[in-house]
Amino acid sequence: MSNIYRKRKYAVIFLIPALLFMTVYLYYPFFVNIVDSFQSIRTLGAGSNNWNDPWYSNYVELIHDEVVWTSLKNTGIMIIATLVGQVGIALLLALMVDNIHKGVQFFRTVYFFPIVISATALGLLFNLVFLYDKGMLNQLLEIFGKTFLTDWKDESHALATLMIPVVWQYVGFYFVIIETGLNNVPDELYESAKIDGATALQRIRYISVPMIHNVMVTCITLGVTGALKVFDLPWTMFPKGMPLDETFLTGTYMYYQTMEAKNVDYGSTLAVLIVVLGVILAQITKRVFKEREDI
Repeated sequence: MSNIYRKRKYAVIFLIPALLFMTVYLYYPFFVNIVDSFQSIRTLGAGSNNWNDPWYSNYVELIHDEVVWTSLKNTGIMIIATLVGQVGIALLLALMVDNIHKGVQFFRTVYFFPIVISATALGLLFNLVFLYDKGMLNQLLEIFGKTFLTDWKDESHALATLMIPVVWQYVGFYFVIIETGLNNVPDELYESAKIDGATALQRIRYISVPMIHNVMVTCITLGVTGALKVFDLPWTMFPKGMPLDETFLTGTYMYYQTMEAKNVDYGSTLAVLIVVLGVILAQITKRVFKEREDI
């Protein structure tokens, strides 16, 4: 068995099936998507008989499309909300759970539970929470003396109404990753620090957080790239960018153009934009938050 690990040529045998799978279901469709972005396609699944005139017209339209800039702005806000609300809260919860002795499994289950629920079901649930008439939130505000109802889906509240459920849903995902990283920190480090007189906060600051640096880099990278393609829950709550296109994200606007507006070629162009932005932001994130090799 050890010879298999010494002779790396055997690893190729196991890598080829995965490479073929990714080529057929990932790389080839993406290549076709790039070609489609230069053609005129109005029906999903149909071929194109001609190229756009000029062939780069969809990319010119990207620059002049105001909704694209709105979706990019909203996605930028979503990235900040992801880093602060999802990764930040997950780190705080993981540190607290890591420092208790009883009920650890209970808290792990409770915080991870929202990931198990369908995003569509969560969207419908939060629609009831933020409902204008007889919604749970407005009913609670009435109990505390508020005399008028708030429309949580109007232009001034819509973006926050959209992002709160998305942030809430994925906190558990990052919580599990960070908690796993904390479990891999040797107990001897904490015991030595405790003997030397380090307080709980000092142990967290000088041991826990530095030891999960690479884990945090992974979470930040996943959060930044994931915000670009978030779709299901926002679309359930705000289909077709309601109200007034103000809640479109890059993922939901791409779906709208492809499935609702029947601009398949323009939807392909938006997909290319999302992938390019994802690659660029992932590289920037890795350069800003560099992984450490001494951990």
